[in-house]
Amino acid sequence: MAGHVPMQHAKTTVKLNHSSLKEPKVVRWLLTFIALAFLALFLVLPLITIFMTAFQKGLETYLAAITNPDALAAIKLTLIVVLITVPLNAVFGVVAAWLITKFDFKGKNILITLIDLPFAVSPVIAGLVFILLFGAQGLFGEWLFNQDIKIVFAIPGIILATLFVTLPFVAKELIPLMQAQGSAEEEASLTLGASGFKTFFLVTLPNIKWGLLYGIILCNARAIGEFGAVSVVSGHIRGMTNTMPLHIEILYNEYQFAAAFAVASLMSVLAIFTLIVKNIIEWKAKHI
Repeated sequence: MAGHVPMQHAKTTVKLNHSSLKEPKVVRWLLTFIALAFLALFLVLPLITIFMTAFQKGLETYLAAITNPDALAAIKLTLIVVLITVPLNAVFGVVAAWLITKFDFKGKNILITLIDLPFAVSPVIAGLVFILLFGAQGLFGEWLFNQDIKIVFAIPGIILATLFVTLPFVAKELIPLMQAQGSAEEEASLTLGASGFKTFFLVTLPNIKWGLLYGIILCNARAIGEFGAVSVVSGHIRGMTNTMPLHIEILYNEYQFAAAFAVASLMSVLAIFTLIVKNIIEWKAKHI
């Protein structure tokens, strides 16, 4: 009798869930139409417009726009920023997630809040913070000037600004994943005599690899497309401190629409490629 009650409760739950899915066909079609229309209007149509405008003046103009020295410099700088910021954020994300999920310590909630801070602060404000710290009139401005070190309006400032806005992506992906997995496997490994590093590389890392890759992809996408914070600290120097988004803005403001959309199409291709990789990772994570 004691075992009968939960079974009855389970049947009731299944019936309730099943009945809740029986919406009228009209409602389902209407919801589907609204969702698809919204996606078509605000995602697909703008994407098509980017490529149509990019090739509006022909392939020759398109190739000239993306092989322009300033465009190549912007692409190169964007890739440099990505290659530096994404690995640093990946390492920070793993360390922070490990610390938060495996240890109890005072100030844990403060650390979690600080990791969320870049999501709450406007990128423009983040850029201004670096100006106040490292600008000519900033807190460390005089010392940096005496040491002949330039951060603001130079590549280091762009890297710092991008690092700030992309900091949470890997950590926020790993923390809930590692909390759900618990620490039983690590404890078993340590009990059997494995060292901490061996436990991390042979037990923890394989368990979080798909979540880590997912976080890295999101971080990579944001680093490529970051505009606000980078715009404040870059100085908009052609061929030197312009990333791809800044180069597009300059071209657009100069009414070079075909060239602007040509570079924008490159960023769109990168974004689409990122989405494809993200979906592959999600699929693999579900089927392993």
